[in-house]
Amino acid sequence: MSRAGSQERTLIGLLGALSPHWRRDAALPLRIDSLLRSDRRLGSRDRRLYRELAYTALRYLPWIEPSLAADPAQAARRLAWLAADTAQVLPFRAEVARGLPPCPPGADAKAAILGESADALSPRWLRAECPEALAPPLREALLSRAPLWIRLQGTGCDAVLRELEALGVPWQRSALLDAAIRLPADARVDAMDTYRLGLFEVQDAGSQRVLETAGIAPAGRWLDACAGAGGKSLQLAALLGPQGAVIARDPRPEALAQLRARAERAGLAGRIAAGGDADPPGGFDGVLVDAPCSGSGTWRRSPHLRWVTTPAGIESAARLQLRLLVENAPRVRRGGVLVYATCSLCRSENERVAEAFLGQGTGFVAAAPARRLMPWEHDGDGFFVAVFQRT
Repeated sequence: MSRAGSQERTLIGLLGALSPHWRRDAALPLRIDSLLRSDRRLGSRDRRLYRELAYTALRYLPWIEPSLAADPAQAARRLAWLAADTAQVLPFRAEVARGLPPCPPGADAKAAILGESADALSPRWLRAECPEALAPPLREALLSRAPLWIRLQGTGCDAVLRELEALGVPWQRSALLDAAIRLPADARVDAMDTYRLGLFEVQDAGSQRVLETAGIAPAGRWLDACAGAGGKSLQLAALLGPQGAVIARDPRPEALAQLRARAERAGLAGRIAAGGDADPPGGFDGVLVDAPCSGSGTWRRSPHLRWVTTPAGIESAARLQLRLLVENAPRVRRGGVLVYATCSLCRSENERVAEAFLGQGTGFVAAAPARRLMPWEHDGDGFFVAVFQRT
């Protein structure tokens, strides 16, 4: 059996193990990684190939799932054809997808060749929540593989770029963000010397745009109420400058421990209190509520969410988001700002939550029109951001 034939058999086995879970498991990426790492026959290059093919299957699941049971070889052939042009995919495609024409850009053109429907690639509930996602350019962006973005920080920006060039890693500056650098999706930046020195952080371009859009004034005291591992906390501390301070809160101790390590590496530990529970007298100058959400803006890197998200889950997320806004609003001083953000493109979690918050008479007004930051604008994840000011 040829190498590609052996890879095809392994791929079909992997997809068979995943298929009972891919419409119900919100932690499917962890399951994929566990399956790949448990197979001792697979090296790092093999794992990159199967991970890319598995994620392609999730992006195009309605075009893959029916043939997986009836004709597994046909499913593998389609995946080889649809997958991104990575170094691992290209030789696999050359044999497994032999005879197919070059894969064209755009879901409609792909569908025409395969005899499928591009509309089938979107869950039915999406039309009510984000009809823009059913057509280009948003549809194509959400079906594409996401790049890796880093955010330069400190004074060693040139050192980061020099190391990338020495390693042969192609890079490109963002046209929208001065500190954002676009890298290939599989770039191994965590092994770089400049990463260990804290000269950059991994942070999606859309995530970076949230705070850039909010217009953060320097030297304030801020609360990051849903900090997670702290990507925005670090960016916020950098924007506030040496006279600023950030308190970062999250219910998960392991996330705050990761934030402390990242802040220490970035030289920002003195500006960020991870887990601090005391509010300053008079309130914060600003509060960021980067709320948990359905994650529809992250489908490029988390395509499984396209199939596990339900209308009930979106409604539940919206209730939590409104509660978090109402709970944190009193922590903002008079004249201060409350920034609401999600990585969702769903109206129920975005515009409707913002409208419901303003309608509760909490003493806030919209400081600027709310915005959805579309993936195709900055080649990253999709976000929503609304800025309120306390009157």
